[in-house]
Amino acid sequence: MQQSQIINKDWFQPVSITLGLLCILLYALTGNFLCLATPFAFFYCALITINWKTAYWLLLFCIPFSIQIWFLNETLSTSVPDEPMMWLMLLLFGVLFASNPKILPEWWWRNPLVMIILLQFLWLIVAVIYSKELLISVKFLLAKIWFLTSFFVLPVLIFQKKKDFRTAFIVTVIPLMGTVFVIFYRHWQLGFNFRKIEKAINELYYNHVDYSTILSMFFPVACIAFVLSRNQKWWVRGILLFIALFLLPATYLTYARAAMIAIVFAVVIGIAIRIRLVNLIMPVFYGLITLLVVYMSRDHKYIDYRPNFERTYMHTNFTDHMIATFRGQDMSSMERLYRWIAGARMSTANPWTGVGPNAFYYYYKPYTVTSFRTYVSRNDEHSTTHNYFLYMLVEQGWPALILYAILVFVFFYQAQKVYHRFEDKFYRSVTIGIAMMFAAGFINNFFSELLETHKVGSLFYLSIALLVILDRKSKEPIPE
Repeated sequence: MQQSQIINKDWFQPVSITLGLLCILLYALTGNFLCLATPFAFFYCALITINWKTAYWLLLFCIPFSIQIWFLNETLSTSVPDEPMMWLMLLLFGVLFASNPKILPEWWWRNPLVMIILLQFLWLIVAVIYSKELLISVKFLLAKIWFLTSFFVLPVLIFQKKKDFRTAFIVTVIPLMGTVFVIFYRHWQLGFNFRKIEKAINELYYNHVDYSTILSMFFPVACIAFVLSRNQKWWVRGILLFIALFLLPATYLTYARAAMIAIVFAVVIGIAIRIRLVNLIMPVFYGLITLLVVYMSRDHKYIDYRPNFERTYMHTNFTDHMIATFRGQDMSSMERLYRWIAGARMSTANPWTGVGPNAFYYYYKPYTVTSFRTYVSRNDEHSTTHNYFLYMLVEQGWPALILYAILVFVFFYQAQKVYHRFEDKFYRSVTIGIAMMFAAGFINNFFSELLETHKVGSLFYLSIALLVILDRKSKEPIPE
């Protein structure tokens, strides 16, 4: 087990008290809130040197309520406080790796999921080199580096025992439910209005899609936590049951169709793993999508589904929204189809390396089909393809898309093997919970591109990292 302390902590208390008092004095004189943030930044930097494992738990704790801020005339952005904490985690790993190049065990490098993530990262570098928008692609690459370090690499040094899995759940569920209750209360004050969910979310999440994805990914984890609480006190079980049940109406009231489908798909994956059928799901899924693409592209069949502007519009309530979705009269669905067609046509121009990470917006409009254009096609928010497979294809080329497709299949394949290899009920339950969380994330990302956001991406990559750790534990049971 890795030591979590880097230097001696005797200096911490007097220095922190002095700095705290000084910053309070400066705030009183200047009124600048950065003066109040300085002691917390100092505290976290000091905590990493004293006990970096605790600092990692604090990072997980801060993710749910971290918010996006812009600076330099809104040309750059970051999420605080979690992204600066990721920068420090990257620095921490650099120090640990420099002091011990073998800090990552050999079994970790040999895992197929690690190999796929490594290949994805290497191809990302190639795509950045050939990017048509080099600056924004380099920023994308840098963000990916500290993201993967924090949520894919460092967990192998953190999650050693069962208590670490429990701690991760606790430090995540408390702030997450805090944001859920705040948003739920705001939405209640707005009468749970379909069109005002974004106002209720406000700055806590990017939008209702980001928020609903987190809820749908965390729902199976909450259910597994309740199942594992059989021997806990009644009030602990009651709280966990309330959390699991409350996440269902909370997800519904986001009015996000993908999140609802994601919960159903996660349940299907859980059942399929138990009965050893999960290996069939992704080949069938990929096969159906391929057949659909062939059917729609043959003789330009997709033209028949262009929107009727007299009947295609935004809706004021969720019931009309769902009915319009099935009738092909929903504005957001038509806009999504507009982007998908553009992405598919755009991929033929740069099939191998794409246009570069984060560069879709600057090049897709010449490839659009005007008959699918809607009044929201101005795309003022600079959103992308609304499908992660196409997102990989148009920005990083076919190798990136294929690697992502393989990653999803291998994840479920390995999850099933690990689940049935375990005899320990705790690790069996954790394995299936992680697989269901990943499954919910996968479905949401089929209709969006959220893996680069700090909240969804952290859960997605953490689920892969934990499965790698569980795979090792299933082969070498550790008596506890």
